[in-house]
Amino acid sequence: MLFSQIPKNKKLFRLTLAAFCLAIVVVVLGAFTRLVDAGLGCPDWPGCYGHLLWPDEAHEIAKAEAAFPDAPVELDKTWPEMVHRYFAGTLGLFILAIAIISIREQKLFPQKHIPTKLPIFLVALVILQAAFGMWTVTLKLWPQVVTLHLLGGFSTLCLLWLLGQRLGGQQWQLSSSQLFALNKNNPLLIVSLMVVIIQIALGGWVSSNYAALACPDIPKCLGQWLPPMDMATGFNIAQDIGPNYLGGQLDNHSRTAIHFMHRIGAVTVLITLLFLSIQLWRIGSDVIKPWVLLLLGMLFLQILLGISNIVFALPLVVAVAHNAMGAVLLLTLVSLCYRVFTAVEKV
Repeated sequence: MLFSQIPKNKKLFRLTLAAFCLAIVVVVLGAFTRLVDAGLGCPDWPGCYGHLLWPDEAHEIAKAEAAFPDAPVELDKTWPEMVHRYFAGTLGLFILAIAIISIREQKLFPQKHIPTKLPIFLVALVILQAAFGMWTVTLKLWPQVVTLHLLGGFSTLCLLWLLGQRLGGQQWQLSSSQLFALNKNNPLLIVSLMVVIIQIALGGWVSSNYAALACPDIPKCLGQWLPPMDMATGFNIAQDIGPNYLGGQLDNHSRTAIHFMHRIGAVTVLITLLFLSIQLWRIGSDVIKPWVLLLLGMLFLQILLGISNIVFALPLVVAVAHNAMGAVLLLTLVSLCYRVFTAVEKV
């Protein structure tokens, strides 16, 4: 079970779970906003054309377009951007409340060992995320910032989940032989986590550079196993800023390089997680096996969604699901890491 122990603090535990659920919404809304090209739906920050929500009346739109002549109002893009901002802002308030309550509860009940460093770090991360959100607009979707903003969102989600695990007192109890066999796989588990994180970063780079359809066929790319590519330009993270990256600025060979490396990353993730799953399954624990099955299920569903993005030319629902499933796969590995590194011998 995901949560089977008695929480250290029920109020804080429930608030953390609520924040985690809200973070899921924020991550999915962020993916939706990016995929419908609404990242610059509001040319200013934190408002939208100077509004708390967005201009929707004729006179408001006329005034907004006069103030921002280079950014005509597109209502189908303004509302996704502002809805995402408000959900993200609400999440920030939840995380601030978690940090305040955790510090207070630790002072009142030190014997419970309530985590305080992680909530404080989450507050700092949310502040940084807000800055990335602002720079996403002011730097006109600069790919470096967009990718870091995506990684920050995934990090916030995972750290909230990790905090929930700690507050929930989750811990595997295994026999001495099972615990010994499990600990032998610690390096492989860390490598697996790093491989998935790198693949998510590559996915963010694909999205921020509009390279998702650079290879419209599969398993080959542009009809070749090794198509013409420009790696140096495609992965030039020192590229100049602006003026506007909406739709991307790279040429086809550069986008092909980005897309191709994401495919290589997918194969690497598949091989690594299959090997990890085999090793964990061999331990023979009834506690571990359900998690192995969950990991394999998420892995193959994610691969299926990735293939579907190519075959069906990036349908919005599939593309958003692919982003969400990447987060779920990462959360599964974070859960495994926490349980493996906190596992104790059964008495």
